[in-house]
Amino acid sequence: MERYIFIIVLLACCLRPVRCYSSGKVTGACDNMTPQHKKGAQQSPAPFSVTTDQFSFKEGDEIIVRLLAGSTPFIGFMLQAREVGGSSPLGSFTVTSGEAQLLTCNGLPNSAVSHTSDSPKSSIHGIWRAPTSGNLNSIQFSASFVKDYSTFWVGVRSSPVTYNVAAAAPTNNKSISITSTSSFASSSKLSNSSTGCGSTKVCFSQPLNCDPGVSPDCYFLSAMTSPGDTAVQLEMTGPSDGYIAIGFSDDQSMGNDDIYICGKDSGGLIQLQHAFSTGRKIPDILPLGNVSDVKSSVNNSIISCSFTTRNPISTQRSGGSSSLYYLMIVHGPSNNGTIGFHTGTFISDTKVDISSPQVVTSEKEPPIIKAHGSLMLIAWMTTGSLGMIIARYLKGVARGKHYLGKDVWFLAHVSLMTLTVAATIIAFILAFSEVGGWSGGAHPVLGCIVMILAFFQPIAAMFRCGPHHHWRFLFNWSHALNAVAIKVLAVAAIFTGLSYFSTSEDSWLLKVMGGFVGWEATLYILLELHMRWKLNDHAASASESTRMELLLLVLFFLGNIAFLVALLVGIGSS
Repeated sequence: MERYIFIIVLLACCLRPVRCYSSGKVTGACDNMTPQHKKGAQQSPAPFSVTTDQFSFKEGDEIIVRLLAGSTPFIGFMLQAREVGGSSPLGSFTVTSGEAQLLTCNGLPNSAVSHTSDSPKSSIHGIWRAPTSGNLNSIQFSASFVKDYSTFWVGVRSSPVTYNVAAAAPTNNKSISITSTSSFASSSKLSNSSTGCGSTKVCFSQPLNCDPGVSPDCYFLSAMTSPGDTAVQLEMTGPSDGYIAIGFSDDQSMGNDDIYICGKDSGGLIQLQHAFSTGRKIPDILPLGNVSDVKSSVNNSIISCSFTTRNPISTQRSGGSSSLYYLMIVHGPSNNGTIGFHTGTFISDTKVDISSPQVVTSEKEPPIIKAHGSLMLIAWMTTGSLGMIIARYLKGVARGKHYLGKDVWFLAHVSLMTLTVAATIIAFILAFSEVGGWSGGAHPVLGCIVMILAFFQPIAAMFRCGPHHHWRFLFNWSHALNAVAIKVLAVAAIFTGLSYFSTSEDSWLLKVMGGFVGWEATLYILLELHMRWKLNDHAASASESTRMELLLLVLFFLGNIAFLVALLVGIGSS
């Protein structure tokens, strides 16, 4: 027993006392902002950054300050605003997240922000309000970040924010909301426009030559440089429910790309992030680095960011740069601040020197994807439609005529629908072989459903019961309803697919497809009316009825071919 008491006393004497501050009550560190962890601060560059939404201020202004992590989260932090070169806190903060709390430093209430727990964090933001009086000077936001007990950084600073007594007052429509996904990060709307494209800046847009100041459906990227300066002024804007991003790449495929992401954070505010793409997965978030003049907004689901960067563009994580890159614009959804797989991608057709003003055109669709679209159009707007029309409306045209022991109409129907299913399968394989995986969005979902239903339609028909079987009506109804479902889903898939090919502002391909559907619907209605007219014994003779059916079939075929050729030409030239 005495031996155990001796060991306990020995341990109590030898072990150093450790003070933990997972609660974030760190007012004892207000002066030097150094965690009392009995360890020295890291001297290497921090994998974290401090950013602001504006770079000048006057009395009473509000500035959004963000603490951002790269690929490694932080568990603790402390944030203050100080004069450049000063050591005392200035102004006051407000926070809305449960992961942050306010502290009183040097007797100044709410002059610092810290963590409330040691849970991993990738992004924290607060709102700093400038003093309304006193001798103000330029400030910097200074932060300490704790990765773990023995690993932390002190004095991670934002870019200087200049005091400007003549600065314009903030607009009344500036709003900050943590619960609304339509809130603004810094202003109601940025002034992205095509002015200067080709003369003072590089512009890349989809549709080609669209103006984001005029068209709400315009995806736009611009880059402008100044002689003798490494700074690049970048703008990006486009409609999205989550994020838009721009990238610089050595090739026209995803992977090893330098990326800037403009998207909604977990609170619905728009934030700018720097990232590196390593392939078909979520890119690795990097410290924002040498970036300034960040402005961001979301207005009617149009997300915009503009900023100036002095970061070298690098398509290799280890460094190295070039002067020519393919430009990329992507957009997609986000969930709680994490970006999802992009649903739209636009890539320049050539490498671009962003220091040379020009208007950049987008990459043409790969031939395999064009073949995929063409086959689906032919299958479900021509051969499939003709096969369905023959089965329902034209059985009487060749009544009594047989070939190989089968009715001629039946052989025509089977032949056309076999071609339709074969073309669908080939188109399906072509798309997946080219993309190499799941591309996201509604189009592949609709395409897969069409493929599955079309594949099982002829298999079910092979096992149908005889024409006079008492359960035959079940097959007839299920076969017809499945055919209608496939047709509707195929048309929806074609519409979503044509949106990838439609590069003009007036979206003429989609309009032609709309006319195509309208033409088919009109002929279906006429054929249906004619069939019911026959059933009511209003037809003068069988020959007259047959002539009318053939006339409608010829009209359908001619109109069908006209629309089909227009769409195929559009796909070929996209």
